Amino acid sequence: MARILPAMASQMIIVFFLLYSFSATFVSAAEEQGFGTPLDPKQHKLKKEKLSHFHFFFHDILSGRNPTAIQVVPPATNTSKTGFGSVAIMDDPLTVGPNLSSKTIGKAQGLYASASQEAFSLLMVMNFAFTEGKYNGSSLSIVGRNPGGTREFPVVGGSGLFRFARGYALATTHSFNLTSGDAVVEYNVYVFHY
Repeated sequence: MARILPAMASQMIIVFFLLYSFSATFVSAAEEQGFGTPLDPKQHKLKKEKLSHFHFFFHDILSGRNPTAIQVVPPATNTSKTGFGSVAIMDDPLTVGPNLSSKTIGKAQGLYASASQEAFSLLMVMNFAFTEGKYNGSSLSIVGRNPGGTREFPVVGGSGLFRFARGYALATTHSFNLTSGDAVVEYNVYVFHY
């Protein structure tokens, strides 16, 4: 009898361990299933996806009493020809035409940073926050590299009427003042949205 009890005890421990392992597996599987749930797009008012083209001008004003972009971090070294490491914050007007006096449709809000040691290239992180017409209150999010010339940036998302947005933006410098640093950039944005 003394030999049977330790054998039964070890079998009971094994059975307990197996039951505990199975219950932990089931609890873990139930928790994972509760983390993400498939949804019907119609519940979120997502109808047919459409492709839209937006054309506007971006005014980056560094000069004057009311600049729309300011440097918040200077370059770490004075010897950099590219301004490597400098960071600017912007709240630039978006207009329908190249003149600042043309109709304002929103703001480009975000930052740009000199991100290359060898050649001039900016990292752009910005939202096109629209204030006009049916797009008032909606925004498109842009992130990408700005090396000069015609630049292409991915549209990585949006808000409001641009939820689930994706696409790309082409930017071309319309004018640049070497003395003040002020620039006007033409944007053509192609975006899929609902």
